[in-house]
This record gives sequence, structure tokens and C-alpha cells, in this order.
Amino acid sequence: MAKACPICEKGTIVGGHYSNRVRATKFNPTGKKRRYPNLQWAALPNGGRVKICTSCLKKNRHLTGKI
Repeated sequence: MAKACPICEKGTIVGGHYSNRVRATKFNPTGKKRRYPNLQWAALPNGGRVKICTSCLKKNRHLTGKI
């Protein structure tokens, strides 16, 4: 299963970086880090469950039946 919300298609992103000053003073700087969406289990009206992001969960998009 891919780590993405099936409703809004929010997925992973790669972000973050170090400045050149940090790179010059640290031994092995690793700047890039993958960020994952906050997926939680949500109950569907038909009795099933699905993992959706918390922004869709707060807006009750899982109850509208668009999945």
C-alpha cells in the first residue's frame, strides 16, 4: 500500500536542506529527508475502514462517500 491519502492524493515529499556553513563543519551531513502524511484509520459509512490523512478526517470527507 502506498503512503498516500486516497481522497486528496496527499503523498510523501522530500524536503529540508543544510546551509553551506553546516556542511563545512559537520562530518557527514545528510540534508534530505522524506516526509510522510499523517494517515489514520477512519470508519466508512458502509462499515469498512480506510487510512486517510488527518486533514480529510477533520473535514469528514470519509463520510461523503467519494472513496
